[in-house]
Amino acid sequence: MIKSISGIRGTIGGTVGENLTPVDIVKFTTAFATFLLERKEPTASSQSDDNDLRDADHSKMRMVVGRDARISGDIVNRLVCSTLQSMGIEVIDLGLSTTPTTEMAVIQQHADGGIIITASHNPMQWNALKLLNSTGEFVSGEEAKRIVELTESDELSYVTVDRLGSYTLYENAIKDHVDAILNLPLVDKNAITKANFKVILDTVNSTGALALPVLLKALGVNNVTVLNGEMNGVFAHNPEPIPENLAGICNAMNRSNYDVGFVVDPDVDRLAIVTENGTLFNEEYTLVAVSDYVLQHTPGNTVSNLSSSRALKDVTDKYGMTYTPSAVGEVNVVEMMKKTNAVIGGEGNGGVIYPELHYGRDALVGIALFLTYMAKSGKKCGQIRAQYPDYFIVKKKTELSNEVDIKALLGKIAEKYASYQVNRVDGVRIDFNDSWVHVRSSNTEPIIRIYAEALSESVADNIANKLMSDIRELMS
Repeated sequence: MIKSISGIRGTIGGTVGENLTPVDIVKFTTAFATFLLERKEPTASSQSDDNDLRDADHSKMRMVVGRDARISGDIVNRLVCSTLQSMGIEVIDLGLSTTPTTEMAVIQQHADGGIIITASHNPMQWNALKLLNSTGEFVSGEEAKRIVELTESDELSYVTVDRLGSYTLYENAIKDHVDAILNLPLVDKNAITKANFKVILDTVNSTGALALPVLLKALGVNNVTVLNGEMNGVFAHNPEPIPENLAGICNAMNRSNYDVGFVVDPDVDRLAIVTENGTLFNEEYTLVAVSDYVLQHTPGNTVSNLSSSRALKDVTDKYGMTYTPSAVGEVNVVEMMKKTNAVIGGEGNGGVIYPELHYGRDALVGIALFLTYMAKSGKKCGQIRAQYPDYFIVKKKTELSNEVDIKALLGKIAEKYASYQVNRVDGVRIDFNDSWVHVRSSNTEPIIRIYAEALSESVADNIANKLMSDIRELMS
């Protein structure tokens, strides 16, 4: 089990405090609700002069809950919703949904916060609670620390029977999300409809199979094939939308005449694109292409994290705008986007954040903007990819034991490469003349990630392998 700014994440079953068990789910949900209640003004009808949550009137506290299609999702959902009701909170349950849909529903339902039940790209034995504030954005690092503190306190309490919260199942959230996308000025439904695109999807047995066909139909795309569309949570392949996991959709495209392919992860906040030739667009370039289209029409600044391709900086420079890197993690990217007034941003893992809609990674808006770009430019998917420089980024990871002092390990790496440009904002990023490498511990798994980018794949691979060798040597 891992507690971080990404919420609480772990494997289902096992030992309390070490895995994601029912006890941990209830405790963490209670702590998050307590955290929100601490920050909410008591109503005039409160019957108590103290801070006892059991007696306060929280009838106006509302929270949204959504989940992906994992096998454990329904059980976790019932635990979360029942716990929130036991705190006197009004629950709006979206049922099967997506992360960006849940984020938007917090705003649309005027809620005080939200919980997304998903472990994103992790395998099916994992699940997680992702926590949203009243603006539908992830809680900050400092707020997450307070929530973790509350899970370990003896101050958690519940309301009396006459103050139990209500429960409502709301099934139109995806339609609300899609309607908001269609209302964006840069999304041109008429152009997309006229282009008569033939599209193939890989929705990896989760809620992309529910949301993406609704989006495409609303955009006027009627020729759609869905791979892995059964929402049973038994992922047909590793659910992370990276090259080694996408052979199925590439092969399917080679057997038929599709204009573009889209791949999402289980909670639909990451987007990978496949060209008409069955070759990968490269998930690093999803944000680059969408940003290029946005900057053509609304010039402004951009942001991505330190592990993302420099291609976004190149595109931003082309329009005379400013690119700024941030620490890894959606909450950090969003914070930097607000600070720099960025019109588009995200992460190189296929995460597009378009603040005109909301501050969250959103594969649905990424698809809508990319299809509009294709339709209005008259260019094929492969032609759009060919417009951008060919940087090669290599992503590797190595598992860590609980005994490893990660902070000390990263410090030794920084020392070893002190003669180069070293950035310690998030792990260690080392910039060489025409390449870079970023080494950091994951927020979501007990691993160290090593990302390297260069002008050739072999150089990037050699750099990443050298850092992996350094890590193994330092750990031993």
